[in-house]
Amino acid sequence: MKSIYLADLAAHRELLQNLDALDERVTLAGARMAEALHGGGKILLCGNGGSAADCQHVASELTGRFVNDRRALAAIALTTDSSALTSIANDYAFDDVFARQVKALGRAGDVLIAISTSGRSRNVVRAVDAARELSMTTIGLLGRDGGELRDRCDVSITVPSESTARIQEVHIMIGHSLCGIVERALELG
Repeated sequence: MKSIYLADLAAHRELLQNLDALDERVTLAGARMAEALHGGGKILLCGNGGSAADCQHVASELTGRFVNDRRALAAIALTTDSSALTSIANDYAFDDVFARQVKALGRAGDVLIAISTSGRSRNVVRAVDAARELSMTTIGLLGRDGGELRDRCDVSITVPSESTARIQEVHIMIGHSLCGIVERALELG
């Protein structure tokens, strides 16, 4: 019997062989991020559970450093302010925890990266809608069939898998690629 690790590794390898088709969308998303940052904008990120952790990871690569020592880049994970999250959830609804923050912190020229393995998370969908109202660029890191976010985002990057774990593994790989694209485009380092 194959170990769980070897089975997971085989599933990951199989998925990776089918991701070349995402190149154009990942490249476009990275370019949109670089344009926003070059113009004085910022990157906002939102997602739930493991996707929330991915938001924090990508934001930290931008505000800290990814590969090169360079200036800090403006990125905020909307998943990290427990007081904002709990007050909005309590006073309004959990579906509004990201949209309220987007309305408070976002502006035209900024980018919202919405991470959802299903593409159907209500609070992420509402955040994308709020960002679009503000004329922000919206990028979806999605899974499965992309859900309703696929057609709502300006750039949708949909990982073609039904496995949440495999989708999340690819999302963080794409997040790293986006950071690399930004560093190269802005000639940082």
